[in-house]
Amino acid sequence: MAIPENRPSLPEVHRSIKIPESSGFWRKMLAYAGPGYLVSVGYMDPGNWATDIAGGSRFGYTLLSVILLSNLMAILLQSLCVRLGVATGRDLAQACRDYFSPRINFCLWVLCEIAIAACDLAELLGSAIALQLLFGIPLVWGVCITALDVLVLLFLQGKGFRYVEALVIMLVATVGICFAAEILFSKPDVGGILLGYIPKREILQDSEMLYISIGILGATVMPHNLYLHSSIVQTRDWQPTTEKRWEAIKFGTIDSTVALSLALFINSAILIVSAATFHFSGYQEVAEIQDAYKLLSPLLGVSTASAIFGLALLASGQSSTLTATLAGQIVMEGFLQLRLPPWLRRLATRLIALVPALIAIIFFGEQSTGSLLVLSQVVLSLQLSFAVIPLVMFTSNRHWMGDFVNPFWLKTLAWLVATIIVGLNVWLLLQTFLGWL
Repeated sequence: MAIPENRPSLPEVHRSIKIPESSGFWRKMLAYAGPGYLVSVGYMDPGNWATDIAGGSRFGYTLLSVILLSNLMAILLQSLCVRLGVATGRDLAQACRDYFSPRINFCLWVLCEIAIAACDLAELLGSAIALQLLFGIPLVWGVCITALDVLVLLFLQGKGFRYVEALVIMLVATVGICFAAEILFSKPDVGGILLGYIPKREILQDSEMLYISIGILGATVMPHNLYLHSSIVQTRDWQPTTEKRWEAIKFGTIDSTVALSLALFINSAILIVSAATFHFSGYQEVAEIQDAYKLLSPLLGVSTASAIFGLALLASGQSSTLTATLAGQIVMEGFLQLRLPPWLRRLATRLIALVPALIAIIFFGEQSTGSLLVLSQVVLSLQLSFAVIPLVMFTSNRHWMGDFVNPFWLKTLAWLVATIIVGLNVWLLLQTFLGWL
């Protein structure tokens, strides 16, 4: 099967960032740095906070090993996205369109749009909850205010893609600094933390611990991140030679690995602070973001602890919404070759998430936001296999990848990770549906 000619992904920023030809390692690393941080925000968005808080308050440091395992899987999958984008000049959505039949593509597109809306819903609610906790703004108004951040993305992208990356890196750094402060306030047991990163058999034996563990895994790898990363690596203007493509894959992989290591720190920090503050103080049922916010300052004896927590949540929600709306454009262009004006595409993505959020808050009350956050993560879990399996399949296909095809060891490891993620997500969904019934 011949590989059809392809239009560039995100044409307004495609190959817009120049790569120095004969510079040292660090200058090239700086030129390639950025896409990994846009991807990393999906691994620390508000949808992850509930599982990390619940895991820490309930089981102390035990589930740190699950966060570590989840992050290692994420690093592998995102490296495959870099390989696909650089080697083929396609993002994952374009590769699906070129490989599958129109009917399958349409189904994949619908599923992906649902996943992006679910992700955007969690981030919209997270930002609105942060505005309520910090400034007392009612959730309904908070949701509407948060919806306007689409305009920020449009303005920055008009200035250049580096400005979008700079804003996201600043927001991610804000979350990291806030939780570094929270760790200092909570004074956790360093020995307990190190032991927590060692996998334990009891995680598999305790059904409640296993359920939260799978929740952490399910909330970690976001389907839209795989489409996003395979596209935005193409904002770099490398030379189309085999040598330069290998260089782009190397630096792109380093970029995403460093960024996801920061995501590992932040996810670990949320669980560590929850364990040190709640678990060892007898508050082992804390699972809601609002409850964690209210209890942090009184339990730690630091008046600013809750405010710092709220600021981190706001930065997390805002950075995640920017990347989710960007992913929406990539998916629509990739699957359908349909190009809407960027403002219209992003407004549509935001409205799809805005409507259920407002309906839930207005008709079911503000207490419904916790259930809505959980539901958004379940919906994301449903979509995950439809992104992971094609990614592994394409990068293992020599006809598509040529010299850049996954070597045998990477192919084996990638299929193993895909099987684990899909299997655990299916188990989580079954348990969730049985719980509802």
